[in-house]
Amino acid sequence: QVQLVESGGGLVQAGGSLRLSCAASGRTVSTYAMGWFRQAPGKEREFVAAISSSGGLTGYADSVKGRFTISRDNAKNTVYLQMNSLKPEDTAVYYCAASRLSMATIKSAFHYWGQGTQVTVSS
Repeated sequence: QVQLVESGGGLVQAGGSLRLSCAASGRTVSTYAMGWFRQAPGKEREFVAAISSSGGLTGYADSVKGRFTISRDNAKNTVYLQMNSLKPEDTAVYYCAASRLSMATIKSAFHYWGQGTQVTVSS
């Protein structure tokens, strides 16, 4: 069993930056793919970014490509999402997730989920 806790959300103006962190506990996640998803009110939870267990592979939604960067520090059992050039449409609750697979990008492949952290981007 893996517990995930996100932090780093908040209010930022359009064009600004935030860095989200996801701290894992209960098990090492060094063999797990990790991902970030987001959900705006009234919308489906959607894929944002994922990273392979080693950190060697990454994948991004087209909507964030070039603006967001996912990274991980397996020694710290932590995953990050650096968000730059934020837009109002990035406003959502952001969730960290872990997959038992070594790489995954689809929601159903992620087995463990954090509680979410709110990101609000003002225009």
